[in-house]
Amino acid sequence: MAGCGKKLDIQPTQSLDENQVFTSDANIKVALNGAYDVASGGSLLGGDLQMYSELLGSDGEISWVGTFNQPDEIFNKKILTNNSYVRDTYLEGYKLINICNNIINSINVVKESDRNAVKGQALFLRGLIYFELAELYAKPYSAGNANVNLGLQLVTTPTLNGQITDANKVARSTVQQTYDQIVADLTAAKPLIGTGRGVKGSKSAVAATLSRVYLQMANYAGARDEANYVIQNSGGSLEMEYSKAFNNTSPSSEDLFVLPITAQDGTSDLHTFFSIIDFGARDGDIEINQQHLDLYEADDARLAFFYLDVNSIYRSGKWLLQYKYLPVIRLAEMYLTRAEANFRLGTIVGATPAQDLLRIRTRAGLAAVPVTLENILLERRLELAHEGQRIQDIKRLKLSVDGLAFDANALVFPIPLREINAGAGVVLQNPGY
Repeated sequence: MAGCGKKLDIQPTQSLDENQVFTSDANIKVALNGAYDVASGGSLLGGDLQMYSELLGSDGEISWVGTFNQPDEIFNKKILTNNSYVRDTYLEGYKLINICNNIINSINVVKESDRNAVKGQALFLRGLIYFELAELYAKPYSAGNANVNLGLQLVTTPTLNGQITDANKVARSTVQQTYDQIVADLTAAKPLIGTGRGVKGSKSAVAATLSRVYLQMANYAGARDEANYVIQNSGGSLEMEYSKAFNNTSPSSEDLFVLPITAQDGTSDLHTFFSIIDFGARDGDIEINQQHLDLYEADDARLAFFYLDVNSIYRSGKWLLQYKYLPVIRLAEMYLTRAEANFRLGTIVGATPAQDLLRIRTRAGLAAVPVTLENILLERRLELAHEGQRIQDIKRLKLSVDGLAFDANALVFPIPLREINAGAGVVLQNPGY
C-alpha cells in the first residue's frame, strides 16, 4: 500500500501457443505488429526510457515532484533492486527481444517476397532495444574497460511456451560484446528493411539508431556517415516552426521514427508525467526549473515553447497533449550529430559544421554563433531537451551530474531482483547493488 506499481502482475488467462503463431506467414506478420506494440508500451519507447534519461540527467534542470516512489528513486539516484519501473522495462525489453528472436528463427515461413523486410524489422527492433537497455543497465561505453565491464544477457535463441532451456540461460556479456551485437543487428537490418519514415522501422530509422550507437562509442566517422545517410536519403525535412515537430495527429516532416498514440492504442508516459491535469495527464510530476531555462537565448523559439501552469511552474510543451504522435528520433538530431562529428574529425561530409549548426539555429529564430564544440553541444542540449537523450550525452561526454561522475554506479540501473533470483547464479548484479 505504501508504494505504487504501474500495473498488477496479472498473467493472461488466454494466449496463443507460440507453436501456432510462428507457423504461417500471416501469423508471423501479426507477431511483428505485436512486437511494435510492445516497443511502444509505456515501459519502453512509449515514454519511460526517455523519462529515465531525463531524470538521471536532471542536474537541477528538472525536478520530480510526483508521489510515485519508483521514478523518485531514479531522480534521486537511489534505486532499489525491486523498483517496479526498472523491473518492467527490463522484462518488457526481453519480451520484445524474444518475439524478435522467434520471428527471425521462423523467417523461412514468411512469403519469400516479404522475407527480407520482416527480418529487417525484427533485427531493427532487437538492436534498438538492446541498445536502450545497455544504456541503462550497463556501464557506459565511455567508461573504458568495455571488454571487462558487464553488459547484457545476449539471448538470441527464442523461448517457446515459457520453456527455458540452457540456450536461454546465458551469462551477462561484456559491454563490448553487447555493443558488437547491437551494431551487428542494425547493420544486418539496414539492407533488408524498407525505405520511408514513420511508425515502422526503415533504412533511415536504422541509420539514425546506428548514428546514436556510434556516437556513444566515440566512433565519430560512423556517427557522421550514418547521420549523413539519413539527411541525404530519408526524404524528411525540418518543420518550418519548432513547435510543429510535436503534438501532431500524423508524423511530422522530420520524424524518422514515431509512435502513434490514440484512444485505442499506444501509451505516452511523457505526456502522463510531463504534462498537467488540464490536458488529461497527472498533476505535473516533472517540473522545468529556471536553471534549464537560463540556458536559452531570450528570443529562442524553443524557450517560448515552455509554458506556465496555474501555479506559475514551467512545463515542457513537447508532451502537452495526450493522443498525439510521439517522436522517437527526429531529423534535427542528425544535423547536430553530423555537425559534431565533422567538427571533431575536421571533415566536411554532407555540409560544414557551420551550415548544420546554423540550420538548427535559424529554425529556432536565432543568428549564427562561432562554430565551436561547446556551441554545437549546447545546441544539441537545447534542441533535444526532454526527449530522452540527456543522460546518454552526459555519459559519453564524461560530465558529472548531481555531484556524480559520469560512470558512477548510481547512474546504472540494477538488474531486477527477480532476474537475479531466477538466474540461478547466471545473472550477476551491477556494482553498488
